[in-house]
Amino acid sequence: MKSSNSDGNINKTPVVLGLLAHVDAGKTTLAEALLYTAGKLRKTGRVDHKDAFLDTFFLEKQRGITIFSKQAELELAGRPVTLLDTPGHVDFSAETERTLPVLDYAVLIISAPDGVSGHTHTLFKLLDYYSVPVFIFVNKMDQAGADKDKVLLRLKSQLSEGCVDFSAGDDSFYEEIATGSEEALEEFLETENISDEVIKDLIKSRAVFPVFFGSALKLEGIAEFISALEKYIKSPDYTNEFSGRVYKISRDEKGERLTHLKITGGSLKVKSSLPYDSDSGENPEKINQIRIYDGAKYALADEISAGSICAVTGLSRTRAGDIFGSEKPAPKERLESVLTYKIVLPEGCDVSKTLSLLRQLEDEDPKLRIIWKEALGEIHVQVMGPIQLEILKSIISDRFGLDVSFGEGSIIYKETIKTVVEGVGHFEPLRHYAEVHLLLEPGEKGSGMVCKADCSEDILDKNWQRLIMTHLKEKQHAGVLTGSELTDIKITLKSGRAHTKHTEGGDFRQATYRAVRQGLMQAESVLFEPYYSFRIEVPSEMTGRAMSDITKMGGHFEPAASGEQMSIITGSAPVSAMKDYPPELSAYTHGTGRISLEFSGYEACHNADEVILASSYSAEHDTENPSSSVFCSHGSGYIVPWNEVKDHMHLESILKENTPRDGMENPAPQPSSKSLAAGENELKEIFERTYGSGSFHKNRSEYIYHPERQKTSESSSHKEKTYSFPEPKEKILFVDGYNIIFAWDELKSLAQADIFAARIRLMEVLSNYQSYRGMSLILVFDGYKVRGNPGEIFKYHNIDVIYTKEGESADQYIEKAVARLGKKADVTVATSDNLEQLSVLSHGARRMSAGELYTLIEEMSAELSEKYLGKFTKTGNGLFSELSGETALKTEEILKHKEKKDG
Repeated sequence: MKSSNSDGNINKTPVVLGLLAHVDAGKTTLAEALLYTAGKLRKTGRVDHKDAFLDTFFLEKQRGITIFSKQAELELAGRPVTLLDTPGHVDFSAETERTLPVLDYAVLIISAPDGVSGHTHTLFKLLDYYSVPVFIFVNKMDQAGADKDKVLLRLKSQLSEGCVDFSAGDDSFYEEIATGSEEALEEFLETENISDEVIKDLIKSRAVFPVFFGSALKLEGIAEFISALEKYIKSPDYTNEFSGRVYKISRDEKGERLTHLKITGGSLKVKSSLPYDSDSGENPEKINQIRIYDGAKYALADEISAGSICAVTGLSRTRAGDIFGSEKPAPKERLESVLTYKIVLPEGCDVSKTLSLLRQLEDEDPKLRIIWKEALGEIHVQVMGPIQLEILKSIISDRFGLDVSFGEGSIIYKETIKTVVEGVGHFEPLRHYAEVHLLLEPGEKGSGMVCKADCSEDILDKNWQRLIMTHLKEKQHAGVLTGSELTDIKITLKSGRAHTKHTEGGDFRQATYRAVRQGLMQAESVLFEPYYSFRIEVPSEMTGRAMSDITKMGGHFEPAASGEQMSIITGSAPVSAMKDYPPELSAYTHGTGRISLEFSGYEACHNADEVILASSYSAEHDTENPSSSVFCSHGSGYIVPWNEVKDHMHLESILKENTPRDGMENPAPQPSSKSLAAGENELKEIFERTYGSGSFHKNRSEYIYHPERQKTSESSSHKEKTYSFPEPKEKILFVDGYNIIFAWDELKSLAQADIFAARIRLMEVLSNYQSYRGMSLILVFDGYKVRGNPGEIFKYHNIDVIYTKEGESADQYIEKAVARLGKKADVTVATSDNLEQLSVLSHGARRMSAGELYTLIEEMSAELSEKYLGKFTKTGNGLFSELSGETALKTEEILKHKEKKDG
């Protein structure tokens, strides 16, 4: 029968039909049977023959299981249908769940001999959660032990009373359907029949679940099943305005990134741009290709309409779950990874490079969390189970050529809070400034981390607020009990302050992170662990044993539903205790017991004290997540412990517990000896973790206030603190050559045409600057990428020029030199590399940005022009107006040639 609209025309709107099943139920075989019977394939493939149309990935053919969702195109009664085949193994159920929001209908396949498995329960609940209408196909009816009546009875008792045998064809068929709605019952009582349109509505509303029986391998019952799909599926209605939903990210065989999405309104054209959130500040990205996949192959399309599934290229920022236009967000995903493993890399492997490669896999599977444990120097991965781990090992080997292994798995714990607190973070080393005030509150169960801003722009500019929100969301913030990930917490930005001159973006990152931790240190924290909801079916005489086991595991359960032979127990228990229980249950019930486990969320840990003790975690010694703040006094930064921050902060407390402070005009309170000692240790750990062992030197203490150096002198009616500092020393200016070249527009433009000319130009400019200012000037260029380069040091007029050796960058050379000379000389480093600035600051050096050096040179040029007007040849460029005539003319020649070439 052909589906049609009210005007009688065949409905051409595409329908997306998903295939779901527990592993080994025959899902891929059914897909082959459907494609063959619908005329798509000339012959059916088989999993065991490794030629199934939708098992395109080599590991799927090798292992005989579906790992990634796949797409096939066919027509049913003239209507386009996209078939989405999903993984059946429980370890890959997250991939299945990501597909559900784009389905119009689902086919749930059940093995007749096995009945309703535990994973089938999970899948049915997920389909209910995402409101997907379901057709049920009971497969393998040709095998021994397949009993149609028993299977149907189990479907009704274990899944839904709405499961109706659509192959019956007797009077009882309409009687069963009539109970689905008042409209159906009314029509049945009047006519003893129910129209197809009413049945369609009952299926669409999930009041009725049509059940069919057959054998996919032998093509039994397939034609009847296809006829029912053609008859009872309704095509969705879509608006003319573009909207869409991303459900998957993948890469093709050439490594090109693919965004898989469903068009849920209007149409999408090649070279169009997806409308990203305008507040993100990111430029839109254009679609280069629209691909319609059909098994392993694809066809290119110029435009695709609503209801269709496609994969597009050209997008780098999309994520599974992204929505566009008027599309509504899907419900929060139910499934989560609950196990974490250390990735053991081959000897000599580059850890940072490997981490970057593994992030690609995380991009494709968001549940596959790749975590860098900086303190341990280890990469960890979160997965659903051991089979996924085996597949991951193979994928890493095939794609990246790395033979990795994995450490012992452990449970993923999380932390939350029970009390409302204010978190304050302040970051103010010399020439930096940022303060952030956050409100931390307990969130709703299962809400995760919810961040929002509630701060007046009169207090803090909108751009700074956006930056703080980015920093809140970009990091997996750690709790203070075991260092585990935070969850179910609401964080609100309430107040903050920036400095018009000294604040940089990285300052708010530091202040934000510290504010979160400072708040957590005050709050009452709770350790969470993952729980399974379970359904256990055991022989009635073994009910007591099962209940006793659950109690010992720290679980809880509802009163058992006892039958003549079997009892059913439902409840929940910790994953840590329940994960190894299925084989034990099977053993003591001699294979007659059944159990289904479904992740149900996080709850308070049943043995929290034991877990916290075993973790050996110390929040106050976690230098990756500091709870202290950095304040500034007399030109030097000092650390203030978390419990003293509110006595030093510059803004009024958002909870009105403290009096206002204004450190912008008044000196900050002086550090205590206790906070100073703690600060030295923390700074040492921070800098050595960032820049390597030995990078933190005590010579920086020459520039930090010490209580023992304090002198007192009477001044009228009060005592005034004075401080002794070193005598003036030789002045040295280090310049990071390539950093400056590519920071100054004029030199950057010149470098694009002739990098040698750009280096000579910078040397000339700095030579003049040195003559005018009279300091020692050392210009450093990177030479570390040149194979076998021994390095070079030479004089260019009056400045020292250094090319670093192989394996040593300019910033590394400068850091070492500053560490060596910082105590003996007054050292300044010119660079716009924020990390380098922070590092040299720790060695007692001053820092100068590329922009500040540019300004000083311009000022020098103006002064020289006034004194010696006409001495220098003008090139029309202010920065280079002081150059010698020959160099200036050469530069002008190169730039003119570049402009001509670009034109």
